[in-house]
Amino acid sequence: MTRIASHRGGTLEFGDSTPQGFQATAQMAVEELEFDLHPTSDGAIMVHHDATLDRTTDRSGEICKLTEAEVRAATINYGAGGHPISLDELCAIYARSKVDFRCEIKPDAEGRPYGDFVPRVVERLANTSMLERTVFSSFQVATLDALAAATDRPRLWLVSPPVLHQLGCRAVIHLAQSHAIPEIGVHVDTADVELARMVNEAGIDFGCWGAHNATQIKSALTLGAKVFTTDRPSLAIALRELHLKETAQ
Repeated sequence: MTRIASHRGGTLEFGDSTPQGFQATAQMAVEELEFDLHPTSDGAIMVHHDATLDRTTDRSGEICKLTEAEVRAATINYGAGGHPISLDELCAIYARSKVDFRCEIKPDAEGRPYGDFVPRVVERLANTSMLERTVFSSFQVATLDALAAATDRPRLWLVSPPVLHQLGCRAVIHLAQSHAIPEIGVHVDTADVELARMVNEAGIDFGCWGAHNATQIKSALTLGAKVFTTDRPSLAIALRELHLKETAQ
């Protein structure tokens, strides 16, 4: 069965990376929560998509240059008054949930990996007993290499449309194999039957991201993706139930 990952805690239902969305997702019939991490200037690890607060909150500034208290002071837009939370808090919410983690390691505002960030994330997840329930993802192969050095947990390469277009499917597969990356995810609008077949025949798991409307969700299900991320987990759950009924007939 194709797995569903609630993207940033269901952005289109609850706001972007909100406590409300994380709490709701923990109770949903999805398999994974997808979220993103950034460090603060005083050593905290915060759950937030962008490297800055500018786009999705009422504050501004690069998270890595702000203190934990300054990041927490931001109010998330359209998020029921919620504020950014830490990785430790997220782990506490999911300690008793059946939903597992899909953790994306983000770069800084210039697109560069944070120094020594990966080992810190791995350590925090291990200390909260969530590491064994975590799959890691990144758009950056260098970050995936750092993850391979820090943990044996599964890694997912998020292949952007420009990278897929410029390299081509065969080169993407070759690069994934050369870095021992076991799973790739492409934007659902770039996915098709031939791409899924080539990836799977190479022994690599195939998934999709960006499945936010009914057409995109149905496409991911029809392609038999291992997992897809969605901003509308409630819709995805309903459509998956319908898809399973239809394919069982």
